[in-house]
Formats: sequence, C-alpha cells, structure tokens
Amino acid sequence: MSLRDILQDLVEKDSQVLLSDGRGDWEAGALLENLSEPRLKATAHIQPGLYIAAINPQGYLGEVLFKVKQKA
Repeated sequence: MSLRDILQDLVEKDSQVLLSDGRGDWEAGALLENLSEPRLKATAHIQPGLYIAAINPQGYLGEVLFKVKQKA
C-alpha cells in the first residue's frame, strides 16, 4: 500500500486524526496536496492509532513517517 492510498483512505473515511511528523500536525488531505509525488508513492503501513511507517525494500517496517493522533 502506498502512502497516497493510506492518506486517501483517511480522507474518504473522514478520520478525525492528525498526522505528526516532528515539524507539525497535519490533516491527511493537506499532506495529499503538499507532499511530493515520490513521497506519496512510497510503500507504507498504517498501525491505526499509532503511526504510519515506511516499508523498506526487504519488506520490513522502516522509519516512522507520521505519528497518528486523535483530534481534540
């Protein structure tokens, strides 16, 4: 699953979450509009309520891209 797929799914489900990357908190729709195409094509995994992580070429979880936080 790509990062784009994960973000689109969050937008379509109207998920009440913010995604935090150390530079700020973002809504999924804003990330879809502002991230670069190569970044959106990256293979990723979401652990609902915890994080979105990159998947490395060997198929293992890599770096945490975003922490998932509930909107207040």
